[in-house]
Amino acid sequence: MPHPFAFFLANGWETHAPNRPQSGLLMSELRLTQAIYDQIRAHGEQTYPHECCGALLGRLTPQGWQVEAAVPAGNTRTDSAHNRYQIAPLELVKIEREARRHGLDIAGFYHSHPDHPAQWSQTDFAEAHWLGCSYVITEVANGRAAVTNSFHLAGASEEEKSFELETIAVEG
Repeated sequence: MPHPFAFFLANGWETHAPNRPQSGLLMSELRLTQAIYDQIRAHGEQTYPHECCGALLGRLTPQGWQVEAAVPAGNTRTDSAHNRYQIAPLELVKIEREARRHGLDIAGFYHSHPDHPAQWSQTDFAEAHWLGCSYVITEVANGRAAVTNSFHLAGASEEEKSFELETIAVEG
């Protein structure tokens, strides 16, 4: 199975935009509304026992990302959708274009872990390439959303990247 972002990486696309922070010291909080938080968790319940996935659109603030929208995406993994996810490159391009049309950036991505903790896996880490973005994971236990965590992908390069736990601030 080719890497989910192989097309972008092979064609020289940058995976670190200039306005995305590279260090967790600059980003400690992911802010979103209760409605968006609930939407992400509900998406995990809807796709159970398979992983859901989607993109987070927002604006960078001094405190971190302010998420304005969560965009559900199709999980194109047919070999192991119960424990892996992939967003089709064309779908991701459409999401990014729509975000820019509204003055937003891709702030991160979300996915679920059916019957598995809301902690990043080695596969999650290996397939994370958007430096400065947030990666939100929701544990869905027996079909019900349980714990939701967010991890900031810090580092100046692919070789230096690391996941750092960040606070999720749910507003209103």
